[in-house]
Amino acid sequence: MHTAEFARLLDLIVKDYQAHMEEELAPTLTTSQLTVLELLEQQGNLKPSDLIPFLSTTPAAVTMLLDRMERGELIRRDRDENDRRNVWVSITDKGQSEVERGIAVRNAYLSGVLDRISTHNQQLLVFLLGKISGTK
Repeated sequence: MHTAEFARLLDLIVKDYQAHMEEELAPTLTTSQLTVLELLEQQGNLKPSDLIPFLSTTPAAVTMLLDRMERGELIRRDRDENDRRNVWVSITDKGQSEVERGIAVRNAYLSGVLDRISTHNQQLLVFLLGKISGTK
């Protein structure tokens, strides 16, 4: 069984990725903030509760994250005109430029990592990761 070796390599890859992303996105963005901005860009306005499954965190932590993002002018929160209990989160122009920068940082990093192996092996790796993740 290769479980221990897989765990060691996965941990190494994840730590390297996270360290690189946090360093390159700083000081205006974190990886969690990038996730929020990408969701808003893809899906449009969302309620804070819609973000919880994508961030694997608590409602209180989402609120704190959105507070920081609003102070940084990455997002805007507006009350629903028809139901004032609902709050909608939307991306600002600054948030849009930061999500584009964040995606470029991620793509550059991942391209550098994947360039270490052949195109065929890249395809195989993506296929195998899809199998492991249960998405393919």
